[in-house]
Amino acid sequence: MLDQTRQRTIDFQSRLKDAGIDLAIITDESTIAYLAGFWGYLSVEFGRPTFLLVRPDQAPTVITPLMESEMVSAMTWVEDIKTWEDSGPNRWENVLKRAIGDNPGRIGVEATALPPIVRNWFDDQLPGVNLNNISAIMGDMRMIKSPEEIEVMKQAGEIAGAMMAGAEGGLGEGRPEYEAALAVIEAGTRKAASFLTAKGWEAFISPMIHNLQIMQSGTDTSMVHRRASVKPLAKGDPVYFCFCNMAQFKQYKLGFDRMFFIKEVSDEAAKVQQAAIDAQQAAIAAIKPGVTAEFIAQAANEVYAERGYETGYRTGRSIGMAYLESPELKEGDKTILQPGTTFAVDGGISVDGELGGRIGDSIVVTETGCDYITEYPREILMVNR
Repeated sequence: MLDQTRQRTIDFQSRLKDAGIDLAIITDESTIAYLAGFWGYLSVEFGRPTFLLVRPDQAPTVITPLMESEMVSAMTWVEDIKTWEDSGPNRWENVLKRAIGDNPGRIGVEATALPPIVRNWFDDQLPGVNLNNISAIMGDMRMIKSPEEIEVMKQAGEIAGAMMAGAEGGLGEGRPEYEAALAVIEAGTRKAASFLTAKGWEAFISPMIHNLQIMQSGTDTSMVHRRASVKPLAKGDPVYFCFCNMAQFKQYKLGFDRMFFIKEVSDEAAKVQQAAIDAQQAAIAAIKPGVTAEFIAQAANEVYAERGYETGYRTGRSIGMAYLESPELKEGDKTILQPGTTFAVDGGISVDGELGGRIGDSIVVTETGCDYITEYPREILMVNR
């Protein structure tokens, strides 16, 4: 894995040179992981930014909190690691300024991923320096996944399948929502652990499935992103699980959604859910190299229109080390799909205050179409407990 991140950095340096960028200052956790092979678990949200400085013709530099530096050194191939402390003369602002130097030349940043505290520092300390947005350079690099990346994503898909099986096993009439959410965490964690060893770089990968479960039941299924609660499940309830912020492994993040029904399903709920499934399947059937991202969305939207529904959802998004990458499967995105691009592909309908229909899978584009990364029945799912 580290050999691959090192080679990516070499490629990135070449692209920076072609773009006339003298120094890239990377602050996004997913990009740092993509290039340097490490990440932390408590970062800028605690006021502790980490930086990766990349120049076209020099070895890169990592700037990280002193308390994180031992773990960082063990995870990354980058040799030049500078540390900073929370107080005193060795604060991150001073360390970063020394690392940038007096004449940095053209600086590149991922503009939308730049933390406000870092943006404010630039405005205060280097007011005359123009920051060039290099998001497109990194986006182009990350769009097509290597065979090694796809293999990790397939492992993440197996973990996601175990999570969904745990979710289904935790459902039943009278059971509270949170019990199913706990079952998701346990099943996913155990599956993730089966792919890991306690040796080398892998020793720093946590198998723990985390983040707050997106889950809702009954009429709340129209709310899309409500969280698991103490609410007991009732007969006939639809129950929706979204793993888009939980199904991940070695920093690769998938999209995966399913809807279940407790013991029975109403005619209207079945109609809505089947329309969502059919829209998603129409989109997936349209995926192949050479078509545009918006073409996939159009295939889904035709099904919605035929069934009498409107949807404000995009049909999908590119997936990888970040929760949202480029391109997106939506109207106006004319990116051409290529083999090795990976997407979460969704079907979604909301009837406000009443119910919703939803399904989501992750796929990889192949030479002739696409393959599923996530697997679970794509049909109306009943739980007879």
